[in-house]
Amino acid sequence: MSQTLTISDQLHTELEAAARARGFDSIERLLEYYRANDEELRRRQEAVHRIDEIRHRIYDIHGEMPDSVDLIRDDRGR
Repeated sequence: MSQTLTISDQLHTELEAAARARGFDSIERLLEYYRANDEELRRRQEAVHRIDEIRHRIYDIHGEMPDSVDLIRDDRGR
């Protein structure tokens, strides 16, 4: 199903230029690209949120963990 959207000539010109600059043959492809990027950004933000929750749970259980840099250096030195 197709929809018609009325936008200003100026905005249409800017969108066409943005599409061409990114190698797309139409504004529709540009909008699909933006939608895909928006979904990817949302997935990444959700992943970061889950990582933060896990980090907080580990901190609540174990407290602050010591820095392992010195242990790694000692291990490499052997």
